[in-house]
Amino acid sequence: MDLVIIEGIGKVETIKKLVGSNYDVVATNGHVRDLPTNRLAVNILDNFEPQYEIIPDKKDIVKKLQDKIKKANNVYLASDPDREGEAISWHLSQILGLDPKKPIRATYNQISKEAVLEALKNPRPLDENLFNAQQARRILDRLVGYKLSPILNKKIQPKLSAGRVQSATLKILVDREREIRKFKPQEYWTFLANLSKLNDENQNFRASLIKVSNKKVNVKNKEEADVVLNELNQNNFVVKNIKKSVGKSKPQAPFTTSTMQQEASSKLGFNVKKVSSCAQQLYEGVEIKGEGKVALITYIRTDSVRVSPEAQSMAKNFIIDKFGKKYYPSTPNVYKTKKSAQDAHEAIRPINLNRTPEMVKDSLSADNYKLYKLIYNKFLASQMAESTYNSVVAEIENDKYLFKAVGKTPLFDGYTAVYNLDKKPTKKLDNNEEVDESENANLPELTENELLKLLSIVPSQKFTKPPSRFTEASLVKEMEESGIGRPSTYAATITVLANRKYTELDGKSLKPTELGEKVTEMLEKYFGDIIEVDFTASMENKLDEIAEEGLDWHGVIRKFYDHFAKELQVADKDFVKFKMEPKQTDIKCEKCGSPMLIRTGKFGEFLACSNYPACKNAKRLEHVIAKCPKCGKNVLEKKSKKNKTFYGCEDYPNCDFVSWEIPVEEKCPNCGSYMTKKEYYGNVRIKCSNEKCNYSKTIKKEQNANNSKEQNAEQ
Repeated sequence: MDLVIIEGIGKVETIKKLVGSNYDVVATNGHVRDLPTNRLAVNILDNFEPQYEIIPDKKDIVKKLQDKIKKANNVYLASDPDREGEAISWHLSQILGLDPKKPIRATYNQISKEAVLEALKNPRPLDENLFNAQQARRILDRLVGYKLSPILNKKIQPKLSAGRVQSATLKILVDREREIRKFKPQEYWTFLANLSKLNDENQNFRASLIKVSNKKVNVKNKEEADVVLNELNQNNFVVKNIKKSVGKSKPQAPFTTSTMQQEASSKLGFNVKKVSSCAQQLYEGVEIKGEGKVALITYIRTDSVRVSPEAQSMAKNFIIDKFGKKYYPSTPNVYKTKKSAQDAHEAIRPINLNRTPEMVKDSLSADNYKLYKLIYNKFLASQMAESTYNSVVAEIENDKYLFKAVGKTPLFDGYTAVYNLDKKPTKKLDNNEEVDESENANLPELTENELLKLLSIVPSQKFTKPPSRFTEASLVKEMEESGIGRPSTYAATITVLANRKYTELDGKSLKPTELGEKVTEMLEKYFGDIIEVDFTASMENKLDEIAEEGLDWHGVIRKFYDHFAKELQVADKDFVKFKMEPKQTDIKCEKCGSPMLIRTGKFGEFLACSNYPACKNAKRLEHVIAKCPKCGKNVLEKKSKKNKTFYGCEDYPNCDFVSWEIPVEEKCPNCGSYMTKKEYYGNVRIKCSNEKCNYSKTIKKEQNANNSKEQNAEQ
């Protein structure tokens, strides 16, 4: 029997079903060997050689694999087909005594019978360059993290950490926040004319003012707006010019990791962590009724829009069969992958188009179904014919004022029969305000020099807006376009920033916390070049050169560290501190009556008397959540001995109220018991605390926008 060693436990059953009884399939559940966590484990004096150890909780799986290898005819290392997977296989070869130069590495981009069996029939040697690229990334990140973190702890507060990619990403967020603070809104006015045919008011349409005296409209205040309104001749709206054309809309490329995360956010409301989780399940395999565990999509960490010839052929047959020949383009659609992309894998697509979303809906969770449908339709649309529409642009003159009206009428739906972007064409103005007021679904038939009737003029006072904060999805896009991180690191980086309290959510937007801004401020002062986006992007390019061209990884790290070590020395010797400013509270010190301050220490935030050092009173900070349903006093957020959050009465032990979920002051309408709340993917679920009562309701998070106490509790 042959032994196949894979990475994810979730794929074991799926692959066993595909390869049959001649193979034994075992999963490592990720890395089995890594740098230990309790020390640097990189020998700087010995050419940065890493000192790897078997991960403690993986010793049993290593022993299991060693026993199985003794009985196996052949061993295939089939971890994921990326650099991380190559590193896992490389470490396995060293631990298990396998020759990396022999054909033992099996890679596949989709978990289908044909792909997996083909990979096992045609294994290759391990790719040392791919492993070295991943090894260099790991060592770089270890050096930055373990050398920078002590300085952060010394200059700001304990228990902080930094990272090469995460710090550059945090700087993107902080820089945007600074732009927003500096922004000064500028007033401007727009004018919308409601017009109609001269003798038929039912044939009406909208037109926007675009020019005054052949110059772009620039009305900055009400006085100027009044001048425009006074000068417009109500009886002199004349069609000056008409342009008719047939417009075309081409489908977009199938998903990469980045575009999948962006579109799943905008269309489904998923955060990047949820997208990654659902996509992983669809890739590894889900239980399909009557079929067992089946993988539905190709590999989900990719920066390529390439589609294999086999997938193109599958799409062609499916489209012609289901929609007809006119829905398939004359030549297959081919999309250009960015130059910076590794292009190691295909775009994300369904493995089998005949397995439609509706066919598997009953077998999938609601979230997995939504994401599968999005991926399925995106790929199918990407292979279809373009849509066409009649376009009419009418320019309407009123003395020195020029208005524009646009009309669009669909001719052929093409790919939009499957995947409509739900976006109307817009014009982006210099002030970042997007308008589409001149577009009409039905523009009446107009002729040049035709006199029109004015129904009304609608002036609108507007103000330019500051740059928007990044959402998780738009941050992923920014990371990709800036060249920092790679498809496998986007979600992890954003999650780390949130877990370390460097960022917080403001609605759907990411906002750097005060702590996050302090960290960036300190890093800018001493390590400004290292956290710059351009530097981080250039380092990613060096890692690519290691993987693709065999560039010496030792030299890359040495050049980085020689400079980094000098900056570390300067930062360590400088006595400048970046301490967090204490926050004022309304709480009075019970010992001296002075206001209490929120300070940050080794174990997080705590309350301390503002009269220090005369008064040394300090105590744990506990947030008020609601009124206690038992006694009417405050319910506080507390921590158990195992650091689990729970909610208890401030009057303990006189009142023994305790709850593991957040209590709310609303009573259950069915039984009168107190209610609790919990956030589920952007919504808030309120339910009765009485186990015998099944009352619950779901509230859209936006409905709580005015309740600052609830927002603070939920974020």
